[in-house]
Amino acid sequence: MTPNEFIDNKAPQLGQYGKAFLNNQLDFNEIQLYLWDTLEEWQQFNHQGDAQSDIERVFWHLIHAFDKWPDWTIRGNQFLRKQINDCCDFLTYQGPCPTGCIGQRPISIY
Repeated sequence: MTPNEFIDNKAPQLGQYGKAFLNNQLDFNEIQLYLWDTLEEWQQFNHQGDAQSDIERVFWHLIHAFDKWPDWTIRGNQFLRKQINDCCDFLTYQGPCPTGCIGQRPISIY
């Protein structure tokens, strides 16, 4: 699977999970499980290098945000919540590319 195929498959899923979380329809633990499953799958391919598209940069930015920030921070910080919502909209083809997303591919551990 190419990096583009992986991102094209996973980005809309992440956007939907993120929107469901923001709308109190999905527990934060489900987001965390999705993140770890996605990262484990990504590691199997050993893709290296920089993110190649806006979708990929926003995808990795959102992965990092959900990994870094606890649920109460995302829910309570209006700036962060809006940024995550904008990223989710973009990944589900419902909004423009948000500014300030600097997502990077994770480094392979293999």
